Amino acid sequence: MPGKEILILNQKCAHTLSFYDVGNGEEIKSIRLPDYPHEFVVDSQGTYAYVGHYGILGADCIGDQGGCSVFVIDIEQGKVVNTLSTWPYYRIHGLGMDNQDRLYAMSEGHNTLLLYTNPATSTTPDLAVSSGGYKTHLFALTRDGDTAYGINLLSNTVTKFKPHDPTFTPIAMIPGRKPEGNCLSADERTLFVSNRTDNSIVAIDVESMTIRDQAETGLDPTRIYCDPNRRLIVTNYGENSLSLFDQQLNPLGRIELEHIPIALSFHPDGLQAFVSFKGDRIGVLDLESGKVVRYFPTRKEPDVSFLLVKNL
Repeated sequence: MPGKEILILNQKCAHTLSFYDVGNGEEIKSIRLPDYPHEFVVDSQGTYAYVGHYGILGADCIGDQGGCSVFVIDIEQGKVVNTLSTWPYYRIHGLGMDNQDRLYAMSEGHNTLLLYTNPATSTTPDLAVSSGGYKTHLFALTRDGDTAYGINLLSNTVTKFKPHDPTFTPIAMIPGRKPEGNCLSADERTLFVSNRTDNSIVAIDVESMTIRDQAETGLDPTRIYCDPNRRLIVTNYGENSLSLFDQQLNPLGRIELEHIPIALSFHPDGLQAFVSFKGDRIGVLDLESGKVVRYFPTRKEPDVSFLLVKNL
């Protein structure tokens, strides 16, 4: 019997993590969280979701404010079962998990990456390491967790650092102005980064930390994803479109949309993507035709999503 498909979705301005039935678009359950949760990740078994508490509306908010927690959600129970303290590090944004299900949480307020070896049961971090940049919004992580790449909005840098080695001196390079979107290649030799102010995407050789290729995107490229066909898909937050590239950054065209895209996640069949849109809706994108085949409504400001398939 086929499984039931559930889309787990963070809605930043509704302050919720919600569960939607993909088949009919109906909300199954919603978990109210403290104001302005942002990124989340799911462990390898689909048991827990970890939600970072950013605690403010956006990266441009001024002042010593923001969240200092990561919320542990039991997906089966649909409730918060633990809270990880990040104090005194606040504005928790970028999150990652390695192949041992260790959790990494980035404090944008302090440019510090926090490590939780057993995040389901921890209460405080096991290690804190500097990113080596300023306003580290997101980061990319190798599968083994040995190396991370900080994407630093304010210093306009990408920094290579070691989450388990606080003695390692971060290596910095400039990919462009206001870097944010990022994606590691499957072989982890290339880091793709989008530059919001430059409307560009670059391919960085991570061994030499130099730019190998670059290309133009649409306006204000915020996120990069690698689809099941190894195409790079860039969300253009300044317009209603997605830009497509191959791994050498040769343009593969654009997908014109009705609304501004915020984030994507993929169906494991490689045929569909779920696009979070401005206007509080999810669009189901046919990856072959490049057409949104249907929408369903969400709560306010849908962002990161994850498709969970439950066996019936």
